Amino acid sequence: MNTFNQIIRGILFFFLALFGMAAALIFMISTAIAVGILYVVARIKGRPFGVKAYWAERRKPSSPQNIFKNKDITDVEMREIP
Repeated sequence: MNTFNQIIRGILFFFLALFGMAAALIFMISTAIAVGILYVVARIKGRPFGVKAYWAERRKPSSPQNIFKNKDITDVEMREIP
């Protein structure tokens, strides 16, 4: 009976491993499709697609724009409630 249980466990483990590999394959394929879509969109917009270009764009100092006008600023006083 012990041998039978080991065979059943081995078969279940094999199917579980097969299911895990199929899930990983599906994840890899969907990731490849997503990267392909991002590449096509970047090409259409005329921007380079890559890590270097992404970080170069992110590290550019943004132009400081004053969103608030001086008349929009309100002085707020805060006090602790006991």
